[in-house]
Amino acid sequence: MDLRLVAVLLLVPVLDFLLLVGLVAFGPLTIVQGVLVVVVTSLVGLLLVRAEGRHTLRKIQRDVATGELPGDELLDGALILVAAGLFLTPGFLTDLFGLLLVLPPTRYPFRWATRTFVVTPYLDAKTGGFVSGTVYGGGAPRTEVELDEDDYRFGESDGVDGDDDDEGRRPGDAPQD
Repeated sequence: MDLRLVAVLLLVPVLDFLLLVGLVAFGPLTIVQGVLVVVVTSLVGLLLVRAEGRHTLRKIQRDVATGELPGDELLDGALILVAAGLFLTPGFLTDLFGLLLVLPPTRYPFRWATRTFVVTPYLDAKTGGFVSGTVYGGGAPRTEVELDEDDYRFGESDGVDGDDDDEGRRPGDAPQD
């Protein structure tokens, strides 16, 4: 696992804790109010996750029943699952980010970014570029053929044995007796 990812995963709870301590120590909240706000935002967020998850599941079932691929709905389901994990993690920052992921108007930019920067590059790497159409990423394949002097003889009729009794014949014609 990349060390930067580990650092971010460790840094987020520390920032959440520091924000909670700062609001309790220097802000308008007492300890009980701070804990209560964190618990209530988590519960409300999980209720939103439940409602949006059911709605997304119905859309997936509808698309499958009509024979369509539920690509956007599957990404929405994954983002809602991430939002549920963020709501289960106590803290203001994680709850705010979870709220951004669970609400449909703010989820659309995250879905676009996930498709553009995660899904498409992964599928391109697995399929050799067929997903995004960059199969020939370095340009079109070469069409020139390099021939040496020995590969092509000038002045001979068929270029094989040098006899000229085959004049007027095309390649693939039956030999004449």
